[in-house]
Amino acid sequence: MCLACCIAQIACCFSSAACSLCCACCPSIKESTGTRIMYTGLHILGTIVCCLMLTTSISSSLEKNVFFYNDFCKAIKAGENCEIFVGYSAVYKVCFGMAAFFFLFSLILINVKTSRDCRAYIHNGFWFFKLLIMVAICTGAFFIPDQNTFLRVWYYIGITGGFIFILIQLILLIEFAHVWNKNWLTGAEDNKSWYAALAVVMLLFYVAAITAFSLLVVYYTDPDGCALNKGLLALNFILCVIISVLAILPAVQERQPRSGLLQSSIISCYVMYLTFSALSSRPTETILRGNSNVTICIPNAGESQYAVDTTTAVVGSLIMYGCVLFACARSTTNSSAAALGIGEGEASGPTEASCCFCCISDEEGGYEETDNGQSQKVIHNEKDSVVYSYSFFHFVYFLASLYVMMTLTNWSSYENAKFDMVGHSSWSTFWVKMSSCWICIVLYTWTLVAPLCFPDREFPQ
Repeated sequence: MCLACCIAQIACCFSSAACSLCCACCPSIKESTGTRIMYTGLHILGTIVCCLMLTTSISSSLEKNVFFYNDFCKAIKAGENCEIFVGYSAVYKVCFGMAAFFFLFSLILINVKTSRDCRAYIHNGFWFFKLLIMVAICTGAFFIPDQNTFLRVWYYIGITGGFIFILIQLILLIEFAHVWNKNWLTGAEDNKSWYAALAVVMLLFYVAAITAFSLLVVYYTDPDGCALNKGLLALNFILCVIISVLAILPAVQERQPRSGLLQSSIISCYVMYLTFSALSSRPTETILRGNSNVTICIPNAGESQYAVDTTTAVVGSLIMYGCVLFACARSTTNSSAAALGIGEGEASGPTEASCCFCCISDEEGGYEETDNGQSQKVIHNEKDSVVYSYSFFHFVYFLASLYVMMTLTNWSSYENAKFDMVGHSSWSTFWVKMSSCWICIVLYTWTLVAPLCFPDREFPQ
């Protein structure tokens, strides 16, 4: 049995066989799901490497504990202490490798309609070779001639791709909120308890948003300064109130009866998170209080400020990457593809309300099961047609790689980027995140007012 499992795993890595776990007791897995999980694993691996390259303690530890470290760095012409393998330039090169890998597959897999296509076999298998290809591209980036020109050009590409990914991320969040509300309202037609579930979840999101706003006022403002923080907090809170009122206006309800407070509560909560992320990224202010200079506009942590910065960076990075994975996973559903304008109409989605509605596939492309009784059962659910766009899937991961690169290197303030200061003390990062708040609000507002502005046009409910 163990030998059969090993053979199955080897086939997954070196051939077009679908990937499965070496455990027959594991629940069955769809081939499309397993493939997306594997690509997500590759992206996570590359992101971890980028984080390690921004961690100064890694190079310091190697220099202290590996006696031939300096000689090795000189031998491979990596500079003293291997500085080309650390810092923002190393992140740019690793992310170049990841982005190039996904962009290459995005081109190769254009217009794949069925898993019987020979290109689909490449997409769903050969994982060992894919890992080698990605590592080779990342390694090759360190030996590109004229590094200064490369980094400058790649920076502008990263800026463009990062902003496009932000837009996709916000559109998908809004689409997710609408799908959630639609699904539970559908259930409420038969079972009124779904109204209670909607009310409870809506209240939880609003409580979280109001609590976040209150904490931001307490910790990120000061009676003697922080005028910018106070103004932006007030503005964003007022905007959240406006979209909440707008969502339940009779005119909006007439055109969009499924519009409600659940969507606005989700958007308000996300706006508060973006506001927190922005305020924690801005440079501090210093005022004269008594006979000493006092730093304001950040939580007063005294001597533990470094620990607070590190903790905030780690938590913020995890939330950020969670949003990245959400956008990448969500972009593969048919309803999201339609929302982004790349699908053929709106997918019907699940017909019954479910607490796990976001995990339900929009459609399936024909089933064929593989079960040898010794490893996890694989369901080949794309026998007749693919259930998501392979090409667009890789394109979203291409944009996600650029977004991760720009976020880890503080967008335009990349020269002094360090992992424990990700998103900190940078006006460029501050305004990128703050503008994301307003873009999110504008996009959501447009979904509410568009049917009023164009009464002759049909909009999805």
